[in-house]
Amino acid sequence: MSQKLACTEIIDHARYPIDELDHWRRREVIEQVRAELEHDGCAVIRNFFSAPGLRALLTEASERKSQAYYSERKQCNVYLNDGDPDFPQDHPLNIFIPRSNGFITADLFGEETTSHRLYYWEPLKQFLSECLGKDELFIYEDPVSNMIVNVGKPGQQFNWHFDTNEFTITMLLQAADSGGHFEYVPGLRTAQDECYDEVKQVLEGDRSRVKRLELNAGDLQFFLGRFSLHQVTANSGNTDRLLLIMSFSEKPGMVGSMARVKNLYGKVTDVHADGRVRADDLVD
Repeated sequence: MSQKLACTEIIDHARYPIDELDHWRRREVIEQVRAELEHDGCAVIRNFFSAPGLRALLTEASERKSQAYYSERKQCNVYLNDGDPDFPQDHPLNIFIPRSNGFITADLFGEETTSHRLYYWEPLKQFLSECLGKDELFIYEDPVSNMIVNVGKPGQQFNWHFDTNEFTITMLLQAADSGGHFEYVPGLRTAQDECYDEVKQVLEGDRSRVKRLELNAGDLQFFLGRFSLHQVTANSGNTDRLLLIMSFSEKPGMVGSMARVKNLYGKVTDVHADGRVRADDLVD
């Protein structure tokens, strides 16, 4: 059995001393991330992980790929719900497009795993909160989906959608050798307005506002996915695309909705019946 890495060894600590609160490099990275998020709701820290750290995270994900859940629902709308018969068939709520990616759920990563230890490492949470300009972040208390791996095998894709959380932290563990591109439309809706007309334009092929982000294995990405429509294009290569996703919230007790969690991850718990789902009234 390989030696367990300390959290400071999982990341490239020389470049990103995130546990040293007064380090000039830490402050510089925080300022960079804030500026990028202000620009279009997306920011990237390149080569965030050390080589041994990335290898450990990738190994854990690869060992669990056979347990990934693939939804029986092969087409979804951008809200990942059942649609609404009170609206026309060409309304964004009722436009369903293919989705074929899978998820390795949080409950498959024990406390001893590198992924779990990094997620619960307090210096990481504090660093992320400062990058996002938040007073405090809380662990997303969803036992199924708070820390997951998105699996995109050759030929698979994750259609246009919005996130449940205002922001998501993702870490690319392995890129597709062709395709599997992350694309997004910054700020397409607000907490007060679904902006259905703008969403429909994108779904009908308007790419005038679509941005494509090139990511490499080891990159850490901040993304305001609650308000920005986004997708991962089809993996047209021969390698799996593996993306570690860590979710946090600004309030304690936040979990995913029972319907959404069941659809995406194939399982729910008692927590989903009692937890706080979200802080706004958007569809999902």
